[in-house]
Amino acid sequence: MTSATFAALGLPDRLLRALTESGYSTPTPIQVQAIPALLEGRDLLGIAQTGTGKTAAFALPTLDFLAEERVDLRRGEVRALVLVPTRELAAQVHESFARYGKFLGLRYAVVFGGVGIGPQRATLARGVDVLVATPGRLLDLVGQRAVDLSDVEVFVLDEADRMLDMGFVRDVRKIIAELPEDRQSLLFSATMPAEVVALTQTILRDPIRVEVTPPAKTADRIEQSIYHVAKSDKNALLARLLDDGRMSRTLVFTRTKHGANRVAKHLVHAGVGAVAIHGNKSQSARERALEAFRDGSAPVLVATDIAARGLDVDGVSHVVNFDLPNIPETYVHRIGRTARAGREGIALSFCDVEERDFLRDIEKLIRRRIPAVDDHPFAGSVPAPQVADAPRQGRGAATKAAAPGAAKVDGEQRGRAGGKRRGRSRGRGRARSRQSA
Repeated sequence: MTSATFAALGLPDRLLRALTESGYSTPTPIQVQAIPALLEGRDLLGIAQTGTGKTAAFALPTLDFLAEERVDLRRGEVRALVLVPTRELAAQVHESFARYGKFLGLRYAVVFGGVGIGPQRATLARGVDVLVATPGRLLDLVGQRAVDLSDVEVFVLDEADRMLDMGFVRDVRKIIAELPEDRQSLLFSATMPAEVVALTQTILRDPIRVEVTPPAKTADRIEQSIYHVAKSDKNALLARLLDDGRMSRTLVFTRTKHGANRVAKHLVHAGVGAVAIHGNKSQSARERALEAFRDGSAPVLVATDIAARGLDVDGVSHVVNFDLPNIPETYVHRIGRTARAGREGIALSFCDVEERDFLRDIEKLIRRRIPAVDDHPFAGSVPAPQVADAPRQGRGAATKAAAPGAAKVDGEQRGRAGGKRRGRSRGRGRARSRQSA
């Protein structure tokens, strides 16, 4: 499919108007491929990372369905459930639904931990058309009987691989058990480890499969470099690099929460405006840190992977891997923060002796050697890597499924599509008062 406009995808005028007001004119590849199938009521498996436009890919057809088949909501009822791994991503997805659906007269809500549960209970008491939630808080609300998932008509599991990384798989399965069997289900994941494959078999029925932008292609758009440096010199090297003024908005990744705090504290002492964000921060502290990063009062944000997952901040000039990740795909997710919507970016990575195996696996995944900077002030603090340190098979070899061919749809699956969504029964055996949209 080569449609170049949202109108050609079959979206109604009220959604098109909201998209125009939001400044969106051309759909991304995943939107072009997914939206028509979802409008037909198909289940979908989307293999896509953040920055590909996947939120709109599932939000727009979901809003179209909800607006066309309006119902009188009962107490605690939810019609569409979007499950995400982090608070920041929950807030962003909720904002996207509200923005795209501003002319539809639907009810939207978001629930996550770290804030009071009382206001969330009150919001859900009236029933909502779209609920965006993190697993832990949603299960709390289910346990308190503040929300009823028995009539969910559309279920979206976003960033399934990150759910597994964060240990949410058991919570996710408990939530799925609360859902009706007769529903449309969508699962999105950047990678497809065995646990995610098992989830798809549990959740999806005859799904269309959409794959876009393999990690290697994303990495190719970014100017990358490696600084071989002793672990003890990383803080000083980062402060020196930031001192030249070219790194206007920099996202720094550390492996641990304590590491993020230490790096941010060191930068502040060095006169650099920096804030840290990680899972131990309160929701209000995380929001303040993000706002400072967005408005430029803190040009450096130091983050862990979990805290930064799903963050969408415009104008990130540089990404710095203070610690190299031990999962190669995580490297691609990180550096993609500075190459949003097809733009180019710059990624700098620090590598101490103990991290060289991680570097080999990253280079194997992206199928290229990352150039080393040999003339930095701390270059002599570690022995030079041997020539034999070339990309090889390693931990990254088990992740070949993460980098399939770009932008393709499973045509055989698509060819088995059933009738239009408009004719698909969504009843739950309970009389419901319907009204025209």
